[in-house]
Amino acid sequence: MSEKRNLDKAALCGEPSYVWRAGQQRRLDMIFNAAGDRVNGLILENGCGVGMYVDHLAPVAGKVYGLEYDFERAVAAQEIAQQLENAFILGAAGEFLPFPDHRFDLIISHEVLEHVQDDRLAVQEMVRTLKKKGRIILFVPNRGYPYETHGIYWQRRYHFGNIPLVNYLPRYWRNQLAPHVRVYSSSDLNRLFNGLSVKIISRTVIFGAYDNIIARFPKLGEGLRMFLHSLEKTPLRIFGLSHLWVVEKI
Repeated sequence: MSEKRNLDKAALCGEPSYVWRAGQQRRLDMIFNAAGDRVNGLILENGCGVGMYVDHLAPVAGKVYGLEYDFERAVAAQEIAQQLENAFILGAAGEFLPFPDHRFDLIISHEVLEHVQDDRLAVQEMVRTLKKKGRIILFVPNRGYPYETHGIYWQRRYHFGNIPLVNYLPRYWRNQLAPHVRVYSSSDLNRLFNGLSVKIISRTVIFGAYDNIIARFPKLGEGLRMFLHSLEKTPLRIFGLSHLWVVEKI
């Protein structure tokens, strides 16, 4: 795959987890804590990338389905699923889930909703396919985070990387620089779920794990991670990397 094509895919679809590190494990632990015994039932990972979370959910799940829009990533995820007895990969869009109503005990949407064509429709589809008292565990980018982690377009060229202060611009200008990806405030998420048959179990904002920094500068990175994670218990969590919402169907 050419470098340009790689960048185009990163812009449109984001970058999935290719290596399992502390950050992924921390989020998996959060999923387990929020899901309770639903994690032992029928799970959908809605936007599974190359299958890293499917691999780690399968040992506890009854069955886990990974849904992925990008064909090449779905093929990579299928290679993992073939080694598991209870994991299945499907290629489809989140706005049109190929499942009947009231199917899943647990749906995980991990940094995916910001990339879909219609995020409201994608949320409606997750609610439709969820069993009563089933839960959605949702991670999405926080507008309050000081960096746009998905890069920007400038002078018709895509620039990959963490770009400071973009998300603090007025919405119109922010979307001119980053038309390929959404970013969410709490009120944005409230509007997505407004009128649907759900209740919000919990909502918070979390910081990242900064594994890349730790790999290069271990002491500095570990200190930064410890400090930022401590802020999650304070009002300063509004500057965190991602919203984490737990939503239950009623």
